[in-house]
Amino acid sequence: MRILIADDNEMVRHGVKGLLSCDTGLEVCGEAADGVEALLRARELRPDLVLLDLSMPGLGGLEITGRLRQEVPKTKILIMSQHDPVQFAPCALKAGAHAYLDKSRLGIDLLSTIESVAGNSAA
Repeated sequence: MRILIADDNEMVRHGVKGLLSCDTGLEVCGEAADGVEALLRARELRPDLVLLDLSMPGLGGLEITGRLRQEVPKTKILIMSQHDPVQFAPCALKAGAHAYLDKSRLGIDLLSTIESVAGNSAA
């Protein structure tokens, strides 16, 4: 599975890459540091999955999600955020994300959430 990591925090991108390196079936095909770059890279790379920060400079994660769903509809979207999941997860899913993950749980839940999202594509 080819993955684009879109987060304005370089440390988060680096940490996510480290977590993904534990699974040989996952390949980071690109990174983006803001919303506009995330859209451009997704159009160019056509990843299987975009790991997308909710709050980024330029365009926010919810707006990007809607645009990605229109422009690269086969790409799955997993929104990552440090914001309250009770409040923001429903908004992310309504915008078209396939999953929402609290950043405080990345080390615990990232790989299983990706597996779940990938499994939904086979259905």
